[in-house]
Amino acid sequence: MTVLSIIRDCLDALLHPSARYDALMRARHRAFMAPRLLGSLAAFAAFPVYLAMRGAPSAVEVAAFAWLIAPILLSWFLSRTGRYEGAHVLSSLALAGLIMAVAGSTGGIESFAAVWLVVVPLEAALSASRRVAAFASLLALSCAGFLILAGHLGWLPVADTSTAERGVLMACGVVSATLYAAGLAFGAESLARTSVALLSREEERYRLLARNMSDVVSRHRRNGAVEFISPAAEAMLGMPVAQLLGHGLFDRVHVADRPAYLTALSAAARGDVRSIEFRLRREPDGSERGQVDFLWVEMRCRPLDRDFGQNPHGDDTREAEVVAVMRDVTEYKLSEQALEQARSAAEAADAAKTRFLATMSHELRTPLNAIIGFSEMIAQEQTLMLGAAQRREYAQLINDSGQHLLSVVNGILDMSKMESGNFEIASEPFAPRAALLHCCNLLALKARENGIDLITDAPQDLPVMTGDPRAFKQIVLNLVANAIKFTERGGQVSVTASVSGSQLTLRIGDTGVGIAADDLNRIGAPFFQAGKTYQRRHEGTGLGLSIVKSLVALHLGELTVQSRLGEGTLVTVRLPLVYTPPQVKPVESKVATLAPVQRHDLQDQAHDQSQDQPALVKKSA
Repeated sequence: MTVLSIIRDCLDALLHPSARYDALMRARHRAFMAPRLLGSLAAFAAFPVYLAMRGAPSAVEVAAFAWLIAPILLSWFLSRTGRYEGAHVLSSLALAGLIMAVAGSTGGIESFAAVWLVVVPLEAALSASRRVAAFASLLALSCAGFLILAGHLGWLPVADTSTAERGVLMACGVVSATLYAAGLAFGAESLARTSVALLSREEERYRLLARNMSDVVSRHRRNGAVEFISPAAEAMLGMPVAQLLGHGLFDRVHVADRPAYLTALSAAARGDVRSIEFRLRREPDGSERGQVDFLWVEMRCRPLDRDFGQNPHGDDTREAEVVAVMRDVTEYKLSEQALEQARSAAEAADAAKTRFLATMSHELRTPLNAIIGFSEMIAQEQTLMLGAAQRREYAQLINDSGQHLLSVVNGILDMSKMESGNFEIASEPFAPRAALLHCCNLLALKARENGIDLITDAPQDLPVMTGDPRAFKQIVLNLVANAIKFTERGGQVSVTASVSGSQLTLRIGDTGVGIAADDLNRIGAPFFQAGKTYQRRHEGTGLGLSIVKSLVALHLGELTVQSRLGEGTLVTVRLPLVYTPPQVKPVESKVATLAPVQRHDLQDQAHDQSQDQPALVKKSA
């Protein structure tokens, strides 16, 4: 252990607790106490030598040596109170008092001690306080002025030293003052070096924190201009930090979020703490150039501390500023949106269940009531005296009700199989034209009874396709039956088939009631029926289009619905000519809901593919 280490440990033991945890303040306290303690100890050690050489001292000399011991009391004051500026003020008073005492008895302003007045403000400069330095400067000037005035008025005793002795004393005074000033300069340099080292260490610590922290720290003016932003912004937004300064960050805020962004910064500048979420445009990668990518950011902003925001001169005239911390919350927002979608889906499923129960209660009760009622009447035919014609009529009604009930049950079973993934496609070659004409012939009577023209356009050269013929017929029957059911008397339903590349395209268009734009996105959902429940004039479970959607998806096809309320509907089905079973069964359909079209557009699209085809079958009333 070196002597310097021992001295430093002794000084650290004398430090006030307020200075032990601040490296710069600790260095300043050491620099204040060390020279004063050493100087006082040197004065103690030199006093006996002075006595041996000089003899009995005068009262002034005793007072001077006693004054040299005063710095011990100053060090004790600083150690006990920790008042650094107060200790410097007392030190300036003690030094000025000693100079005045010596100069007053040795010639006033012409004394060798008067030159030491220059040292008083230099010593006070180590306090790093303007107030202390100003006080010390005024004190030194006041002492010099008093010595000049006192000498002019003859208040001071006349020095009895010769010119040679006066010159020697003046030289000693100048040299000693210079040496002391040099000591102060070295002390100031040491403190400056310590301050720079501490500042560099602190900057490195904050630089390490800023570079490795994922959150972005920024400093703003009230108008949103960025004065500083941490390097984490480059990783978040994919662009250099320099381009985000000024209004660069504001330019990347989503237009709809800019008012809230500026309002939060303005409120924070007034003293409030605000937290907002907004979108920031991220710079796309080179492979994604041209795409607009926004991320969600949460920003918490608060006013900048006044002490930190003041200018170096200490006056508080700067514009209020804001410090903000931003973090990427895109994943949280996506999770929030997924939860909201899941909640909406659950609510929709619950509503679908309610609609299903309401619909089934009617769809099942109506045929069951007919079956039970007419069967009871047949059972009591002797009492009711029924004739053969009435029995046949009742039996036919019972059969029709049973067939309707069977179709409802089959639809529910098919839908449940498809949703559970147990519906299997029995793929085999078949002629789509024959299947299409067969389905249209089955529904021709219903169309004739409803006063609707059913036009079927199936070219003779339609190729043989591979798929499930039963599922194909079910698709056609459900779509054509729906078109007939929702078309008013005098309307028209057109069915066309064509080949586009490796796909068979079916178009079923009608001039019926159409579908509202709000319902288009929900078409194909199980048990969903367009329109309000109390406005519907047609029976049904809402499973027909849902079954079609699932069957098309199982065939790896595509279903498109175009409609406008009151102007008709066009349903387009595209099926592959050769069905290849996938490795994994599809769980999603490829339903695309497009923009509504006009009635004449529906008819034009329905007949675009059939203008040059020779086979045209028309079933009319």
